[in-house]
Amino acid sequence: MHVAMIGSGYVGLVSGACFADFGHQVICVDKDKAKIDALNAGEVPIYEPGLTDLVAANAKAGRLTFTTDLKSAVKDADAVFIAVGTPSRRGDGHADLTYVFDAAREIAAAIDGFTVVVTKSTVPVGTGDEVERIIHETRAGADYAVMSNPEFLREGAAIQDFKRPDRIVVGGDHARGREVMSELYRPLYLNRSPIMFTDRRTAELIKYAANAFLATKITFINEIADLAEKVGADVQEIARGIGLDNRIGSKFLHAGPGYGGSCFPKDTLALIKTGQDYAAPLRIVEAVAAVNDTRKRAMARKVSTALGGDMRGKTIAVLGLTFKPNTDDMRDAPSIPLITALQDMGASVRAYDPVGMEQAKGYISNVTFCDDAYACAKGASALVIVTEWEQFRALDFARLKAAMVNPLLVDLRNIYRADEVARHGFAYESVGRGHSAKS
Repeated sequence: MHVAMIGSGYVGLVSGACFADFGHQVICVDKDKAKIDALNAGEVPIYEPGLTDLVAANAKAGRLTFTTDLKSAVKDADAVFIAVGTPSRRGDGHADLTYVFDAAREIAAAIDGFTVVVTKSTVPVGTGDEVERIIHETRAGADYAVMSNPEFLREGAAIQDFKRPDRIVVGGDHARGREVMSELYRPLYLNRSPIMFTDRRTAELIKYAANAFLATKITFINEIADLAEKVGADVQEIARGIGLDNRIGSKFLHAGPGYGGSCFPKDTLALIKTGQDYAAPLRIVEAVAAVNDTRKRAMARKVSTALGGDMRGKTIAVLGLTFKPNTDDMRDAPSIPLITALQDMGASVRAYDPVGMEQAKGYISNVTFCDDAYACAKGASALVIVTEWEQFRALDFARLKAAMVNPLLVDLRNIYRADEVARHGFAYESVGRGHSAKS
């Protein structure tokens, strides 16, 4: 089948490359000429494990191409995916649908013959209705179906998630549109991936409900972690104890500095706004967002407390800047408010991240970026692990201790045990592990 992917960012590029790998003919479109030129030159502008090789293989095979010309890409397409950004709108927190609606107008002017227009972007309930209205208004006689197909890609594991999904959600009642979507995803039937057909509004809400629920699990275990610290319990054992209940499950029960990234912060906020618009306030989600925002900056107080409350003139080494491992995404990363708060307290910050430092420079300032963890630790009074990159799981503590002026590890991801760190002469602070975990 012929696919046009409008938007060549994270979702569009991963989805386009995977559809091409299924054997479809895919054209990825973007208004950013520099991005398209880079992709045509074999340069992938984002870090995602396996994506560079996947793009190169399918481009070489002639199944994946890149262009700024939306009209030519859409003209022969059986399905056109809208995979543009939907950032939080400044001022009110609603999802900004400007790019979605602009794309709908351009698509309407370009479609030729029956075409399925698919919203892949994360969009609030009713967006598909508006896309349909825009297309009809622009091309009253056009032959099309508007479907919703939300993405559920985890950064760092996006290719695996696309090719072996838990589920494929397709929203829309148009019979021919459903047939096209079934054919697009037919290669996944061998993996027995369930495809769930529902109405368009339900599909749109499934995406937001899923992200809000996962954000709630993260925030719940973070609050339990705070209580565990006070009473001398171990949040990791608590998470294991409740996670073994298959009604709860173990995933997203890892205490830490709060959630970030391109999805959870903006999607929880957009869902909150939708609930307010429809007079159905989502009080639990409102609390989740508020607690998470407060938590990120509170991690700086944990560092300060571990140093006796005096940060002025001290150097703090921060390991990990991206919101999670295996990505260079800095959007709403917990490291940003943490570093800002440390600086506000009078500390100097040195930082290292395996792939995210170039991106980080657009989010934080007055930070010394270092070549590795040991250069980062030089002269530091505390070493803070913010992102659980695998490179930080087997640090040479003797080398770190020799570089630091004070051997203190603040482990915000609980990747070490207190006893093993203590053997190397380090003081140790973690998240949600009270006195019983430190004894």
